[in-house]
Amino acid sequence: MTASADPTPFASIDALSAALQGVGYYADRRLATAVFLALKLQRPLLLEGEPGVGKTELAKALSLALPRALLRLQCYDGLEQREALYEWNYAAQLLHMRAVEGRNSLEEVEREVYEARYLIRRPLLQALQAPQPGAVLLIDEVDRADEPFEAFLLEYLGEYQVSIPEIGTVRAQFTPVTILTSNRTRELNDAVKRRCLYHWLDYPDRERELAIVQAQVPGASAALARQVAQFVGRLRSQPFANAFQRAPGIAESVEWAKALVALDTLVVDPEVVTDTAGILFKQREDVAALTRDFAAELLKPEEAEEA
Repeated sequence: MTASADPTPFASIDALSAALQGVGYYADRRLATAVFLALKLQRPLLLEGEPGVGKTELAKALSLALPRALLRLQCYDGLEQREALYEWNYAAQLLHMRAVEGRNSLEEVEREVYEARYLIRRPLLQALQAPQPGAVLLIDEVDRADEPFEAFLLEYLGEYQVSIPEIGTVRAQFTPVTILTSNRTRELNDAVKRRCLYHWLDYPDRERELAIVQAQVPGASAALARQVAQFVGRLRSQPFANAFQRAPGIAESVEWAKALVALDTLVVDPEVVTDTAGILFKQREDVAALTRDFAAELLKPEEAEEA
């Protein structure tokens, strides 16, 4: 049985929101509700959304707010179970076998080389064996792994346990807080989704993005931070977003604000926009699309556009 006496230290959704805000993460009500329920019900939380909307940052912020140690499993094509769960220290096992050769029976040697001291723990096993109060496990970009790896995750996601042939079943003493993220490069298996709570994380509204920029870039004036939030918000809105392959995320907004402060920018104008377009966009075509004329159109006051 996993320990569950205190699945969450937060008495309410508002308390959770305040704790996340205290470590610099501004969650809207729907996201805070999803996180609160994941903690309360001790269920994994699957976050899907465009790159740069703050999925990974949520796990980092939650580890600070709880507080718990953060363990990260970065997924990629070809990820193997041994890289996620465990592998044996074969070199140390071989040395042990040579040291006891001729002194112990074969059965004794086999038992000894599979002791825990020869086990190299990877993120999943570390999360299950983390001491009180447990860990936050981030399974990042799970959509980049292949379908067999998804199937491998089902036991962990459903029961917070894994099976190791040489040892047996390892169950969590203290339930890990588990966050899975996906950029939806492919559809995840329904079996994975059924074992998780789900939340689609969208770009923040303008006021929330403004709060994020002000918190992350304290050197930016209130006027500059507002211009950054307004400009990036309009980049993502229709019909302007159609001109680009990928809209800038929150991380790009923050980096752009830092760059503008470094350039002693008081007011954002078309020239500074085009000069710093490589911070907002990571595709050559998108940088080229952000011309001075286009930047000038985006920088027009909204009242002027409506008129």
